[in-house]
Amino acid sequence: MRGEDDTSPRLIAGQRPTLDAYDADIIILALNRLLETTEAIKSALSQRGLAFHVTILDQGSEPETLDVLTRTFAKTRNLALYASPKNFGVAGGRNLATALGHGQIILALDNDATFSHAWIAARACRAFRYNPALGALGFGILAADGLTPDKSSWGYPERLLPRFGERFDTTTFVGAGHAIRRITWGAAGGYDPSFFFTWEEYDFCLKAIALNWRIEYDGSLTIRHKVSPDARIGWDAARMTHFVRNRLLIGRKWGASWLGLAPRMLGYLVKAMRNGCFPAALEGIAAAFQAAPPQRRRMTPAMRHYLYLNETRYRGSWPERLRREVLGHLKTSP
Repeated sequence: MRGEDDTSPRLIAGQRPTLDAYDADIIILALNRLLETTEAIKSALSQRGLAFHVTILDQGSEPETLDVLTRTFAKTRNLALYASPKNFGVAGGRNLATALGHGQIILALDNDATFSHAWIAARACRAFRYNPALGALGFGILAADGLTPDKSSWGYPERLLPRFGERFDTTTFVGAGHAIRRITWGAAGGYDPSFFFTWEEYDFCLKAIALNWRIEYDGSLTIRHKVSPDARIGWDAARMTHFVRNRLLIGRKWGASWLGLAPRMLGYLVKAMRNGCFPAALEGIAAAFQAAPPQRRRMTPAMRHYLYLNETRYRGSWPERLRREVLGHLKTSP
């Protein structure tokens, strides 16, 4: 019988992964969006050239939606559909889904995305085999047309956007489509579950970089991001609060004082005021102050150099960053 504090997901369709070794787990978090989620799952199952298992973790879909998913995939091989006792967010949900498998590589796909073709997962796994220092790999995120970049999902400096189809070292990845070496995942401790969503990928990557893993982006590995306008999250709601809170806590984790973070807080307030979500930014700052003090870490010279080479130098001068990152308009994101 389950205890009251039991947070274990419940298997409702399919089967758990084999005990034998296999190449990759493909994980998908589900929350309604029946049509898009079904397409994402079928896209994952269509991958070729590797041994894999698909794990879907539902975090609170309507009963009718969950029932359709259960019936659709009840007898599918290499797949397990789990129901979570509550919504743990993106960070906590991915932690749970990842722990349910043991593939060497963890591939994550948003529930409103599909792989561009059947060999994306195999090529991603091959990249890890050829580069033992590679800890995580971000995919190119295409818009619904499958041809143009989804600029709302570009999580890198804007100066790198012309290199969308190329490969380069970086400091983060976009959660909609990415892969992580399981050894790296374990060494870095996964995502901070308190982040719920926003900045969890960057927070994870900083921990991996500190352990001398490399993070890469490969624009030749693409997914289609098919999100409807009514599914996008507004910046005047919870997103801005989480965005501000989590980024401030990342600063605190890596040694920044509250005084040292004052310019960033001011910048967020100005940006929020210009975009009509000032109260949400204030709430995010308050939430950061109220959060449990994070474990403090020190950046090594090698880590600082890596961050400079692959992020800071592409951000531009302070006046450029002020114009673009503070005074600019917010992008609507899924």
